[in-house]
Amino acid sequence: MASLTQAVLFLAVIVAVAAPSRALTCSDVMKDLRPCINYLKSGSGAPPSPCCAGASNLAATATATADKQTACNCIKNAAKSITIKPELAKALPGNCGISMPFQISPNVDCSK
Repeated sequence: MASLTQAVLFLAVIVAVAAPSRALTCSDVMKDLRPCINYLKSGSGAPPSPCCAGASNLAATATATADKQTACNCIKNAAKSITIKPELAKALPGNCGISMPFQISPNVDCSK
């Protein structure tokens, strides 16, 4: 019985490792950055820790070019509909101690 359990566990691990990763969606991006909205609209000083945790998760998740472009376009569109302080948006990655492959701005070119 132990051999069967080990075999099933081994196959589950192989399937999990071999399964293609799911593409990033705007819902994923917004879920990660939702804690940042009030800060970007009217904050000052350091971003709240849930904001940095979400931004860090987004930076770690958006590794493929398509995911980076999806995240960039989602953020760009959201930035157009929400009045944010551009200086806080631009400084957010640095203030959270992370690196983003694009600026948080309504004017960023997401094709690069």
